[in-house]
Amino acid sequence: MAQYAVLLYERVPPEDLPEEVQQGHLAMPERVAELGGRIVMGLALEPPETATAIRGDLVTDGPFIETKEVLGGVFVIEARDLDHALAIARLTPVVQGGVEVRPLLGLQILEGG
Repeated sequence: MAQYAVLLYERVPPEDLPEEVQQGHLAMPERVAELGGRIVMGLALEPPETATAIRGDLVTDGPFIETKEVLGGVFVIEARDLDHALAIARLTPVVQGGVEVRPLLGLQILEGG
């Protein structure tokens, strides 16, 4: 099975997400398994104001680009193909945003490896 990143973009701050959306994220592994896929990893990100951006020699606090939607988290999934990955991504609960699906290159850098 191929691996895909499902990037979660949201306009609503994490602390303001409705309880049913938060519960929906927790239910994702089971729902994805029902479709024959697998969540390899899920990561929630701190708010964008905690970011530090590097562009060449310039280091700045906060996000470098202002947007209405911010990257709030990432699921790494295993799916048969892109169509299967899109079906899985459609399960992702969002309030005022969307998800982006990208195939992973397969490069893995492991600590000490």
